[in-house]
Amino acid sequence: MSSTFSQDTGNWGAAKRFRLIIREQGQVREMGGNEMSLAVGIVDNVLMDALDSGTSDVHLQPERDQLVIRYRQDGILHETGFLPPEQAQNVLARLKLAAGMRIDEMREPQDGRIDMEYNGRRLSARASCVPCLNGEKFVMRLLDPTAMKVNLEQLGMPNDVRGIWESAIQVPYGLILVTGPTGSGKTSTLYASLQQLDSKKRNIVTVEDPIEYEFDHNIAQVQVTEKMAFPRVMRAFLRQDPDVMMVGEIRDPESLAIAIQAGLTGHLVLTTLHTNNSIEAVGRMIDMGAEWYLVSGVITAIMAQRLVRRNCQKCSEPFPYTREDLTTIGITAEDMPGATLLKGKGCPDCRGTGFKGRIGVYELLMGTRPVKQAIADKAGYPELLEVARKQGFMSMLEDGKKKVLAGLTTPEEVMKAVMTQAVD
Repeated sequence: MSSTFSQDTGNWGAAKRFRLIIREQGQVREMGGNEMSLAVGIVDNVLMDALDSGTSDVHLQPERDQLVIRYRQDGILHETGFLPPEQAQNVLARLKLAAGMRIDEMREPQDGRIDMEYNGRRLSARASCVPCLNGEKFVMRLLDPTAMKVNLEQLGMPNDVRGIWESAIQVPYGLILVTGPTGSGKTSTLYASLQQLDSKKRNIVTVEDPIEYEFDHNIAQVQVTEKMAFPRVMRAFLRQDPDVMMVGEIRDPESLAIAIQAGLTGHLVLTTLHTNNSIEAVGRMIDMGAEWYLVSGVITAIMAQRLVRRNCQKCSEPFPYTREDLTTIGITAEDMPGATLLKGKGCPDCRGTGFKGRIGVYELLMGTRPVKQAIADKAGYPELLEVARKQGFMSMLEDGKKKVLAGLTTPEEVMKAVMTQAVD
């Protein structure tokens, strides 16, 4: 693949489809460099190829005799090429310059941001460079503003869950949590939820690390820095007359305490937490020092989610899954009437994987009066789950099961995504 990147000259010349942008002291200009140099061409073509193929992350992995290029597509890493060491050094230097990193610093981790334009669209990438045994590993998370403009209908929430969620985010105050591991789509859910709110009549503020996407109007976004950590910014926000506050992540007891107080004193707080499911989020907040009665009083809704790969619409066909495949995620003979079990066989459109795009599986715990009472009574996980079930609670595994029966994904994808629930 090194030859593909190094010899493709389609982006050279006056009418460039792709350009790197440098911001210096408030000024914005195109990044310089010899138009015909190999490193410029390789960097441009790696990034264009990644953007064209729907890649979310680009990994440049140093090995003893080459630099391996890998793309993360639909959550899975694919090796797409390599560069010899003599080219790799210049390519890394150009990327570090574009990200505002020091090119002479090779012993310390560095972070940065790369701005670019592609076919008239403004894009950016979050960049990280870490020294490794065989050189520097460089990873870029590609950020496309058009991807942020996803609405709740596109995320794959069941209609009844989406209806309840849309009502929850319109409440005037309280705490709304989205939980799940890294890469489970929590940020997309929060952004799609904020898009539903009236930013003209409500003062909406966000504190994020990092700011992945930029809102168009009336929403103030603050980037976390060493001097401005989450708690400090949150306290400052509370003096700015906010109606809605989005906090990128609750990482420490201090941030949680401020979020709870804000939710109890007339503000709507939307944030994320790392837990396996929605019910465990209650115990996690208690572990972080919150009082049971405060958690009970502030909780409006807790959404847990995962992402599963969606069957390619062009090459999906009926597939005879084994009984073991189906029973693993709880599908029984009673579920089969009317089911459409599909699997992608692989085609050029899905790069032979059988999957294209991803869809969420969700579970929603609402802060109803019985749920709040159970939390105030210090109910354990089984008791809280029983109360939630009586309120219509459906687990992520059950939502995944429905999506398999509808032909949207495969049992293996659901099993991988919600492994802990499947084991239970």
